[in-house]
Amino acid sequence: MYSIGVLEAAVDAFCADAVDALSAAETLVVLARLEVVQRRLGAAGLGLVPRVITQASPVELGGTSHADVLSRRLHISKGAARRRIADAEQLAPRRAVTGEVLAPVLPNVAAAFARGEIGDEHVRIVRQFFDKLPVVVDAPTREAAEQQLATMAAQFGPEHLRVGADRMMALLNPDGQFCDTDRARRRGISIGQQGFDGMSPISGLLDPETRAYLDAVFTKLAAPGMCNPNDQTPVVDGEPTPEAAESDRRSSAQRHHDALRACLRSTLASGDLGSHHGLPVSVIVTTTLAEIEDAAGIAITGGGTRLPMRDVIRMATHAHHYLSIFDDNGRPLHLGRSKRIASADQRIVLHAKSRSSPSPLSRSCCWSSTDHSPPRHWFW
Repeated sequence: MYSIGVLEAAVDAFCADAVDALSAAETLVVLARLEVVQRRLGAAGLGLVPRVITQASPVELGGTSHADVLSRRLHISKGAARRRIADAEQLAPRRAVTGEVLAPVLPNVAAAFARGEIGDEHVRIVRQFFDKLPVVVDAPTREAAEQQLATMAAQFGPEHLRVGADRMMALLNPDGQFCDTDRARRRGISIGQQGFDGMSPISGLLDPETRAYLDAVFTKLAAPGMCNPNDQTPVVDGEPTPEAAESDRRSSAQRHHDALRACLRSTLASGDLGSHHGLPVSVIVTTTLAEIEDAAGIAITGGGTRLPMRDVIRMATHAHHYLSIFDDNGRPLHLGRSKRIASADQRIVLHAKSRSSPSPLSRSCCWSSTDHSPPRHWFW
């Protein structure tokens, strides 16, 4: 592709250009023009994403999903890769089954983005608007709203566009009426990456039924005095004593957290979840004998979660966990690998041997399957 070479040469020339002689006003002009160029390039990049998705499978491209492929090749996070794919689905031209080229789902927004008049923030606000718009709103009204939002986005910044989008939503759905389809489309829970302190952010939207279940659980287990980890023997059944309830200094959010933990722990211990990839649904923890003896260090679960050793020891008192222990040399158990289907013991050791991942920074083993290749060892 000849044009990409020309573009790279132009970028090199721009980066080498002297800017010391520019005044503040002239620098602002350059920044504004540069912003337009970056937006146009971003729009052009989105137009290439569907070609990657439609012309080859993720496996052919060396990944487990198209988001994984983009993440690896473009050196971006999977979240950013998924957002690009979602943006491309709305802003890139489509192709019908017959081969006919169709306009983007958001044609006016896509055109403004391609001209560099709007940026990623504008696009995000418009997409959020249509995500919240009830399905009962007819197509002509949606098309008119999209055109008006694109015009507003080209004239105003993201803050003012958000205000305008909220007012338009109030006009199109004054009673705030949503159907089951709307709620089903928006439901979801996301858990972010663990921070340096081991804590994980959580966000999302619950549908009414899930909220009702959660309320019932919290009414019981999140009451003051229930499931309090500060108690020597936390109360998980029956009623807490008045003294335990009165001495409970946890916030409401902390009680909810502890109640959810107790509920999940009880569910795992019950065995009602059956099996996954041939193993009972359990917490598989990898650690070393030295770490257990010292009660210090970090263990890794089959899902890739980092667990402080104190938590590992405490968890072992509540349920039957598969604990794979290695010596200081990291030697795993040696099991036969001649079977075409991995046994439960082999799966446990493979979890432990790879410390939740068969290669550095790749997906955790609990989301992978085990295959057999005669000339090689097991791979995931």
